[in-house]
Amino acid sequence: MSKTLIRGAKVLGGDPQDVLIDGGTVAAVGTGLSAETVEGAEVVEAAGKVLLPGLVDLHTHLREPGREDSETVLTGTRAAASGGYTAVFAMANTFPVADTAGVVEQVWRLGKEHGYCDVRPIGAVTVGLEGGTLAELGAMHESAAGVTVFSDDGKCVHDAVIMRRALEYVKAFDGVVAQHAQEPRLTEGAQMNEGVVSAELGLGGWPAVAEEAIIARDVLLAEHVGSRVHICHLSTAGSVEIVRWAKARGIRVTAEVTPHHLLLTDELVRTYNPVYKVNPPLRTERDVLALREALADGTIDIVATDHAPHPHEDKDCEWAAAAMGMVGLETALSVVQETMVDTGLLDWAGVADRMSFAPARIGRAEGHGRPVSVGEPANLTLVDTAYRGSVDPASFASRSRNTPYEGRELPGRVTHTWLRGTATLVDGKLT
Repeated sequence: MSKTLIRGAKVLGGDPQDVLIDGGTVAAVGTGLSAETVEGAEVVEAAGKVLLPGLVDLHTHLREPGREDSETVLTGTRAAASGGYTAVFAMANTFPVADTAGVVEQVWRLGKEHGYCDVRPIGAVTVGLEGGTLAELGAMHESAAGVTVFSDDGKCVHDAVIMRRALEYVKAFDGVVAQHAQEPRLTEGAQMNEGVVSAELGLGGWPAVAEEAIIARDVLLAEHVGSRVHICHLSTAGSVEIVRWAKARGIRVTAEVTPHHLLLTDELVRTYNPVYKVNPPLRTERDVLALREALADGTIDIVATDHAPHPHEDKDCEWAAAAMGMVGLETALSVVQETMVDTGLLDWAGVADRMSFAPARIGRAEGHGRPVSVGEPANLTLVDTAYRGSVDPASFASRSRNTPYEGRELPGRVTHTWLRGTATLVDGKLT
């Protein structure tokens, strides 16, 4: 494995330093390193750029097996590397559902064979995501995939007894249940956020309480059991307050927010463009501001993309028939820079925490979310934070193009990604 010298990068946004990668690990960090003193090293000139630990996404839909028309492990991890990610957690709503040791091992092996980043399968909580019977949680954990995160994402574990049993089961190996908080009866026929815009457009409303009621129930269940619960794609100001209360009480709850919920509002639905149709729906400006503040103060622990690729025909249709979801791996860091860094709510060290350290810790992703220091695995991403450019989905590595940012100018561009010292992205191009 060749040596790489990253020269003059601002590590976590701090003072410029030189970082030497050798043999898959960080071999030196300091100033004054040069190609002459580090014999045979390939030099990456990084003056003005920010060096971060490789990003970790706790919520990615890779679609394989079963929906390879939307995404595959290969194309999805190429998209991840393009966005600065070195590890992703693949959701279980595949075909067949990842509810057995065999299926999670299949996803894990596909990641080993084809992945441009590490792939950690998420196991289903219930058989077939149907909410009726617990899946093989222990077997999936004991499998080669070593599953630690379980979720029926796309559906809510709506039965309180089933949710309690899942929390009790994963407690034995310190796993975590990641809940898609959506009370199904309150969202029947829902098409967008319930509020002024939905009333004016005549679209079925998706009330905030449908999310908040499940979160309130589940943090109390987690407290009762003494287990870990994680809230997927938190989207309302009320949800923020419930999680804040639960954390103050000492309940073992963590939460994520997506980039699109940090930037976009339900006003965009006035265009009737299905690219803005997502679950949970885009909320109000008040919710967006509350989510930003909660991410800044740590009430919300992480940013997770909820990368949800769909083929053209599933999104280019009338609103009511369109699939829910947006791709996000290749634009996530830019949106976080726009909404959190450029607004002064987070510095780059804070971004490293919310997008690398904390998600790796929640998901138990060994070797990821580590400091940029000597002896640590060289899972790194280099960002040109001064760059601004329009989003062009035609340039995406993802197989799907359902981005809400087409033509929008966003800041920042990942120029390099290294996975255990091997470059997967060089000068913005996949290797």
